[in-house]
Amino acid sequence: MGTVPFTMRIDETLKRALEDEARREERSASQLATRAIRKMLDAKAAQRKMILEAVAEADKGIFISEEKMTAWVDSWDTENELPEPEPDIFLRKSAQ
Repeated sequence: MGTVPFTMRIDETLKRALEDEARREERSASQLATRAIRKMLDAKAAQRKMILEAVAEADKGIFISEEKMTAWVDSWDTENELPEPEPDIFLRKSAQ
């Protein structure tokens, strides 16, 4: 895939830090900036995907109560550690 020019403004301190790091890695500043932007966009996409999956799971209406979760977490690292709780809240979807 080809590249296209992209111009942006950054403060001098960030520019110097980017150029210093580029020299250390024997790469261009634009290569490092491109890699950083790509990683940020990948992380944002992964976060968005996880949120959408969590919303889809929540839309099923099956949950574990706060009381059960708290009891489970409070039991961690004790002699009587509880097993992972099972769902105990089941919400019915209204007809749409």
